[in-house]
Order: sequence, then structure tokens, then C-alpha cells
Amino acid sequence: MSSTDPQGLPSEGLPSDGDGTRAVRAGLPEPVAYEPTLPGPVFAAHFHLPGEPTGPYTYGRDENPTWTHLERAIGSLEAPGEDGVETLVFASGMAATSSVLFSQLRAGDAVVLPSDGYQALPLARAQLEAFGIEVRTAPTGGDAQLGVLDGAKLLWIETPSNPGLDVCDIRRLVEAAHARGALVAVDNTLATPLGQRPLELGADFSVASGTKQLTGHGDILLGYVSGRDAGAMAAVRRWRKIVGAIPGPMEAWLAHRSLATLQLRVDRQNATALAVAEALQDWPEELGVRYPGLPRDPSYKIASQQMRRYGCVVSFTLPTRARAERFLDALRLVDDATSFGGVRSTAERRGRWGGDAVPEGFIRMSVGAEDPEDLVADVLRALDESAQ
Repeated sequence: MSSTDPQGLPSEGLPSDGDGTRAVRAGLPEPVAYEPTLPGPVFAAHFHLPGEPTGPYTYGRDENPTWTHLERAIGSLEAPGEDGVETLVFASGMAATSSVLFSQLRAGDAVVLPSDGYQALPLARAQLEAFGIEVRTAPTGGDAQLGVLDGAKLLWIETPSNPGLDVCDIRRLVEAAHARGALVAVDNTLATPLGQRPLELGADFSVASGTKQLTGHGDILLGYVSGRDAGAMAAVRRWRKIVGAIPGPMEAWLAHRSLATLQLRVDRQNATALAVAEALQDWPEELGVRYPGLPRDPSYKIASQQMRRYGCVVSFTLPTRARAERFLDALRLVDDATSFGGVRSTAERRGRWGGDAVPEGFIRMSVGAEDPEDLVADVLRALDESAQ
């Protein structure tokens, strides 16, 4: 695994190792006697720079050693053992998303976005259209984006979609897009690199919010872009430099530290998410439960062909807004909060934001690392109490 490494440090991946081993050791520098295994954050706006600026670190908006370690780490998870993949970290998931959209598209181009994707995408759409870029949309499910792909410069995929948890066939969409000369970016936030590797499935970019399960503690805003094409990634890097959408060194260091427990957290959260989904599916009321790992879920067949883990998010719908709010109030182990992927379970009535086409009683639940039995019991008790 090779990522842009200004320090010239060995950046090969660990292709024969399992996910846990890779996550624990990802991006660490070569051992140096009496030095920490993971160097602390480097706080620097500028660096010593005698003569011509030929060294790796010149100015804090361009590069930082702490970013370098984190970028190598994420790259080794997104594309283990693969040379030529570059990863760039950003101040947030939307900063990473914007960097791909606005660095790859020009006035007169067309882009295909999911109509059921993350609720901030409409904000990006408005800005794209203001720049003279045609924006087409179609739902994630049923590979519906294929129907509006002709002539597009870029296809943006979000699978599983947030919050509806629909899944599309990445390989099929990539093949169709490339045959038409379009690039493909996949939002991999919900799956994480341990659940899905878009670059291995043929995508040009894997983009994600590291705010969510990747770092997993709800205390960092972060985003990243991984890609193979040097020219395309150079444009992404240039966009980061222009807008200054860079992470702080402390956030980057905390993110790297958090990666060490990624496999432990993901496996626990995913297993518990399945247990919660199964319990909800068995509830006497019809709740319209969605989770890609449920064999009866509409997304299961495709998800099982391209995902190695199914994520920590479960969605379901209660009959009314009032019932949903009573349910959330009755929960004791689940915080009423937005976002997802943290070690503490959260849930929210997603319709309160107004940006998603979901019923008033739609609940998006992010399953944390609590004991599965405790969490399932809390959810079922809250369902029972809220029905009174």
C-alpha cells in the first residue's frame, strides 16, 4: 500500500494481515529507539525552510507530518497491499465531498447524485448548479442512477444510503459509468473500509466522513478522499489548498489513535445492530425495519456480494410523530442525537431536520458498543412504553 508520503517513510501495507492487525498498526512510522510508537501531533504553521522549498513540509496549509501518518493509515485500510493509492484528509466529511465535486467538475459538465443521499447534498447541488453544472438525481435502490448516466462526467454513489439504507451494485454502476467516460465516487461513510472497499470494486474515489464510525467517539470532525488516479487526486489536493479545508493536527492525531480500535468497535457494533434489527423485525407491529445484514432486507442480496460488514445503523418507522417522540423519550441507553457510528448508541426522528424524504415517525438508530442484551431490552421496553 503506497500513499503520498512526504517523509519518505515505508508505506507498504500488510496485505496478509487481518483487519484487526492492520487497524492497530496502520500508518505507524518505523520504530525509533526511545520514541513513541505513534508520534504526537505536530503543531506548526511553518517549518524551517532554508534555500529552495524542496522538502516535504513547507507550510501548514499544505502538509503536516500528523496528517501524513493518518493518510497512510486510512489508505492502508481502504486499499490494503495496493500501490498507487493516495489518501488526503480534510476538516469534515462535507469538505472531502466538496473537494471531489468541485475539483472534478466544470461549467457545462453533468453529475449524477443520489436523490436519497446525505441531507447536505442538496446544498452542494445548489452550488454546483450556480456554477453552471447540470445535476441529475435518482434513487440508490434498483441501480436507478444508471437511467440518468449518459453524458455525465461524474457519478456519485452513496451505498448504503443515509438514512434509508438502500444499496446499489457498485461494480455494475462503475462498469456502466466507465464505459460512458464518467468517473465514480463512492461515499463509504456508513460501511467504513472494514465493511466495503470501493476502490477494489472499481471506483475512482472512496470518500467518507471520518466523523462517524471510522473514529467512533463522536468527538472529531474529519473527512478523507482516497483515489488511484494521480491527476484526479492532484486536483483534489489543489482544492484542499485553495479552500484551506484542512484538519487540525490534534484532530488528525486523535483520529489515528482511534483507528487502533476500529475492528473491535465495528465487529461489536455490527453484531449488535443485527440483534437489534432482528428484535425489531419480530416485534408484533410492522415497523418497516431496514438493515442490509437482515436476510429479508431488500438490500441483502447485493450488500452480501460487495460488503464484508453491514454497518451499525438500523432504521424503522413508527406510526406517528408523537409515537416516535415517546419512544425516544423512553430510551435509557440511547441518546437522542444526530450523526452515527459512535460507541454510545444514538437515535433520532430523522424527519425533524426536514431534508430527508422519510415519514414523520422514521427513526434512524446508530448502535453503539453497549452489551447487546441490554440494548435490545432497552429498545423493546421503549417500544412497549411508547405504545401505551
